[in-house]
Amino acid sequence: MVKGLLAVVLTVAVGLAGATPASAAGTDPDTPTSGPCAYTPTPDDPAVRPVPLPRDPRHTPSRGEVQVLLRTNLGAIPLVLDRSVAPCTVQSFVHLARHRFYDRTICHRLTAYPTLSVLQCGDPSGTGEGGPGYRYGDELPTTLPPAPTDPTGVRRVYARGVLAMANAGPDTNGSQFFLVYANSALRPNYTIFGHVEPAGLRTLDTIAAGGVTPTPEDPAPLDGPPALRTEIRVARVH
Repeated sequence: MVKGLLAVVLTVAVGLAGATPASAAGTDPDTPTSGPCAYTPTPDDPAVRPVPLPRDPRHTPSRGEVQVLLRTNLGAIPLVLDRSVAPCTVQSFVHLARHRFYDRTICHRLTAYPTLSVLQCGDPSGTGEGGPGYRYGDELPTTLPPAPTDPTGVRRVYARGVLAMANAGPDTNGSQFFLVYANSALRPNYTIFGHVEPAGLRTLDTIAAGGVTPTPEDPAPLDGPPALRTEIRVARVH
């Protein structure tokens, strides 16, 4: 399923995919996990890479930070995940990283609009339509400042360095995520679950400076695959 950011469709497939083992979700392949995160199999969207459902303990960890390092071909992108703002999202992201779901994947989309500057990753198929075989609910931000570029006051500032989940609508989080390299204006419909460390921002700046891959139809696109192919070689939890 293609996922989108904003009205400019940022193909995201934040992860409705579904070859989840029956043992992880009970005998019914549509049965969600029984804890507060309710990770729900999506058998109509098969997983790009087989991965079990995350554990879903009754007392989901909701304190502390988790450090994750994305080693890319263009440099390191260290991340800090914040359990206090999005415990289910952090739990899922850590689960996927530990199962090497993100290893040997590309970041398939770069946007360079004046009000939307993000790098999107997390789909092993590299198409923007792949995910982990399950979905889960939003943990949306509530204190973001209004975007000064939006006179309606609807959009909020997703600041440089924000780490957030992409989605295809309410409660469709899966595996795809985006890294904000310049302040962006978005409806507050995307779960923020951490931030990019300064070394990672330098890597993002390098990727952004390369621009979007041109095509014969559009020699200077603002949305599409990064011109500098960006590969996550390893994602490790520290």
